[in-house]
Amino acid sequence: MMLETFRNIFKIGDLRKKILFTLLILGLERIGTHVVTPGIDTAVLAEGFRNLQNTLFGLYDLFAGGAFRKAAIFGLGIMPYISSSIIIQLLGAVIPYFQKLQKEGEEGRKKIMQYTRYGTLLISAMQAFGVAIFLQSIQLPDGRLAVPHPGFAFEMLTMISMTSGTMLIMWLGEQIDQHGIGNGISLIIFIGIIARFPAAIMQEYQQFSIGQRGLLAEVMLIALAFVVIYFIVLLTEGTRKIPVQYAKRVVGRKVYGGVNTYFPLKVNTAGVMPIIFAQAIMFVPSTLLTFLPGSDFFLGLQRLFSMDSWFYWITYGVMIVFFTYFYTAIALNPVEVAENLKKQGGFIPGVRPGKKTQEFLDNILTRITLPSSIFLAIVAIIPAMLAKFAKIPYSLAAFYGGTGLLIIVGVALDFLQQVESHLFMRHYDGFMKSGKVRGRRG
Repeated sequence: MMLETFRNIFKIGDLRKKILFTLLILGLERIGTHVVTPGIDTAVLAEGFRNLQNTLFGLYDLFAGGAFRKAAIFGLGIMPYISSSIIIQLLGAVIPYFQKLQKEGEEGRKKIMQYTRYGTLLISAMQAFGVAIFLQSIQLPDGRLAVPHPGFAFEMLTMISMTSGTMLIMWLGEQIDQHGIGNGISLIIFIGIIARFPAAIMQEYQQFSIGQRGLLAEVMLIALAFVVIYFIVLLTEGTRKIPVQYAKRVVGRKVYGGVNTYFPLKVNTAGVMPIIFAQAIMFVPSTLLTFLPGSDFFLGLQRLFSMDSWFYWITYGVMIVFFTYFYTAIALNPVEVAENLKKQGGFIPGVRPGKKTQEFLDNILTRITLPSSIFLAIVAIIPAMLAKFAKIPYSLAAFYGGTGLLIIVGVALDFLQQVESHLFMRHYDGFMKSGKVRGRRG
């Protein structure tokens, strides 16, 4: 059945072109992650990065698909674009001008995209300058420097190279949106994370082959991976359906409305953003402490903020719960939803339109966000726990939970749903013979 579905995909000319174009763009993006910025001693750089895997730089390298630790021209990845998008989104919640743009339809969306691009350019330039300063600070105990010839010329060259690289990645993502299939930016992050998987598997196989891990332990780890992925899929696709009725309206000889439908509230409205925010904040102290003197006090703080510390896990989990509520409040405004329903003549059975509808939605959103936030916290902590108790390399443990796995599952589901839509439009069977993939529209 699955092989037949894949054959059907390539029978549809339009879908085949979209998939091949998407693969071509992703291939070009991976090539850029191996083009090193000029003026860097790669051997010294690789040695210097070995001590920075569990810091903010390690997190950044995850989203850059391994390009950051190589100081490649794509070393900044797509994170400046994501940061710019988040800033514009936050501005839309507090500044009337951006609120107005969000309500102006296609024209407003184009202006927001233009501001997002300007923001990406500015953030990329600032981050590239910071990276140049950081690269010049890397020095091995034997005196070798990662940048043999530091100075203004290297800083400017790094800024131009990495900023251009980020803008090119953004353009590649937009090309996938227009001519390929799937969300371009998400797929670029997805392929960067997946690219690390073969090396992680080989590292685990080496441990198994030399007897450091038994067969039973490997089977249990594989079972755990399937269980975690299963619950992440449930979390990603889970919705609470709120019944909505629309009053009948007679316009001339036609009757409008009078239908019963539902308003879906996603269980995980915030997506992966709470983990990204919390992880970035938690990595700041540990990253700064690596540059401070090695006194007993600072060493104690380092142990407290290390990823195998109970203090780190508890603080990290609490911050994820907080940011889940924070980002959900930004992403979905019950006041706005209640007003739109009232304008369209819709109402929730048994609930008065207006303020009562707003309170009803807010109450339900608060309830479904709590288990979602707790589950996100658990999933985020799983890799660190496996690395400590099961002695799994963190490069592999990251695929058992955390930001990486949530992105992989979310992007894979979105891509699958879009492919299924094309198949069903051409009257082909999808990946599921009976019924639809959960979350697919239609």
